[in-house]
Amino acid sequence: VQLQASGGGLVQAGGSLRLSCVASGRTLSASGMGWFRQTPGKEREFVAAISRSGDSTYYADSVKGRFTISRDNAKNTVYLQMNSLKPEDTAVYYCAVRMIVGGTREYEFGYWGQGTQVTVSS
Repeated sequence: VQLQASGGGLVQAGGSLRLSCVASGRTLSASGMGWFRQTPGKEREFVAAISRSGDSTYYADSVKGRFTISRDNAKNTVYLQMNSLKPEDTAVYYCAVRMIVGGTREYEFGYWGQGTQVTVSS
C-alpha cells in the first residue's frame, strides 16, 4: 500500500488547512488510520486516529477541539481538518495505517506516507 499526503502549506496563526491522505494498493476501509507529525530532531508525535468505520476518533490533547479527523472510504481517503492553527503546530504531517486496534504510538502504525509540510507563522 502507498499513502500520499497532501494539503500542507504556509498559513498564519489562527488559520485553517485540510490535509488529505489517499491510499493506493489497499482498501482503507479495512483499517483504522492515523496522523502523526514531526519536527526536526524530535520523534513523531501522535495527532489523531480514526476507526475503520469512522465511528470512533482519538486526538492528542494538544489538538483536541481544533483538529478533526475524518474519512471517505469510497474515495480511499482520510482527512485532517486543522483549525485555529498555532505556530507550535508547524511540522511535517504523516498519515499511516493503524496496525493495532486502539493504537496511538508510532510502532502501532505502518505504511507511512511521505509527509506534507505545515508551517504556521505568528
